Amino acid sequence: MSQRQRVFSGIQPSGQITLGNYLGALKQFVNLQDTADAFYCIVDLHAITVPQDPTLLRERILDLASLYIAVGLDPNKSTLFVQSDVSAHSELGWVLQCIVHMGELSRMTQFKEKAEGKDSVSVGLFTYPALMAADILLYQTNLVPVGEDQKQHLELTRDIGERFNTRFGSTFTLPEVLLLDQGARIMSLDDPTKKMSKSNSNPQSRIEMLDSPDDIRKKMSRAVTDSDREVRFDPKQKPAVSNLLAIYSLSANKSIQTLEKEYQGKGYGDFKKDLAEVLVNTLQPIQKRYAEIRNSGEIQDILKRGANRAKEVARPTLDLVKQQVGLGCTTHS
Repeated sequence: MSQRQRVFSGIQPSGQITLGNYLGALKQFVNLQDTADAFYCIVDLHAITVPQDPTLLRERILDLASLYIAVGLDPNKSTLFVQSDVSAHSELGWVLQCIVHMGELSRMTQFKEKAEGKDSVSVGLFTYPALMAADILLYQTNLVPVGEDQKQHLELTRDIGERFNTRFGSTFTLPEVLLLDQGARIMSLDDPTKKMSKSNSNPQSRIEMLDSPDDIRKKMSRAVTDSDREVRFDPKQKPAVSNLLAIYSLSANKSIQTLEKEYQGKGYGDFKKDLAEVLVNTLQPIQKRYAEIRNSGEIQDILKRGANRAKEVARPTLDLVKQQVGLGCTTHS
């Protein structure tokens, strides 16, 4: 039996994946699959906490799965699957909703941000963290790679798991946060105080993984910079250029110090033009591989195999949970 630590993470199929998603998460997921028992999920149940077009949602699930493969995830190394294909997520999610407290959910920063300014929101958006906890605890996960913005949810997941273990007996592994490195905080091109997001209403705020070369060049030329012309990494005094330096460093595999020396005495124009070409060269092979996967029809088979393995791993945990809380009378002696 493998002694490797188990890793779990998921991304919503609710928009076009951005360069920030790639540098901040997907690129590092690829590295983890070589050292961990990695489960990577397309969390479509989380996506429907806000209104979705059903036809578009199905297409985006396949788009995201194809992109997972295109960036380097190997279905022979990682378990890649769709959340709703494994019913244990919903079943455990309900049990954990009955464990978590209203006050805990009301303190979640992401809920406050997503609910702000709306006349009404779904109950699912409010209880989202309980389902997220189920996603993670279901697989006896050791490590969850996340950015700073998700730490609060991971802390709640640990609290829920510990509460369940105390009340019903040892059941769940309590996961540790694996903080993603510098790329986890790729910021918006139009506002360096905000994280690059696929949900931003301004498409100029982000580079999308499937953007054309011309779109990449245009977006980069319009990316905001700071008041002086010095290409220097200083997140407090020069947040915009520091963000672009981080993008350049992660995309070109060059240190920020090396880039600062290369552009010493040069203006932002040359810097941004070169960065655009680096991004074009980085994304074109991924886009080519994406098109091959997406058009081949093989992605459905990959997801089916992944779901079957996920079900096998999840079932013992769910059965134990049901037994611990007293549910069911036909599956337990």
